[in-house]
Amino acid sequence: METVSPPHTWSYALHLPHDPRAPRIARMTSRAVLPVYGMAELVDVAELLTSELVTNAYRHSAGPAALRLRGTADPYGLRVSVWDTNPHIPAPFDKPPGRRGPLRAVPHEADGGRGLDLVARWAQAWGGYSLGDDLFGRNGKLLWFELRLPRGACPGGAG
Repeated sequence: METVSPPHTWSYALHLPHDPRAPRIARMTSRAVLPVYGMAELVDVAELLTSELVTNAYRHSAGPAALRLRGTADPYGLRVSVWDTNPHIPAPFDKPPGRRGPLRAVPHEADGGRGLDLVARWAQAWGGYSLGDDLFGRNGKLLWFELRLPRGACPGGAG
């Protein structure tokens, strides 16, 4: 029996140890994978936003993380998801789309707090949700964002 799926339904998963080099590895993975699927235009933004989510996973959890890059049902779309072991969902990802309100301004003198705001400002869609206990008794969360190619672009490549 043969399974047929459109070429844009690709997916890559990467398990990341709790290691300060994880954001760099995630950036390199994004940079290597996206052009193969005709999404070279998204590389710079996807790399930055992926790095922000993985950096937060490293800084705010004590366990491993996982990165998933996936083509969406819309052939022009990309969804990036990052799982970590900390169940706390940070602002602005803690509110559903209809209740988010305006993004908060980060004071110039602040040492942090800009990463998730970058994701919220540059991604076409984003969110997060807490996960219940998994089979290994760990809690966690998943933060995600979506980017889309301009409609005039032609995604393609290997499938």
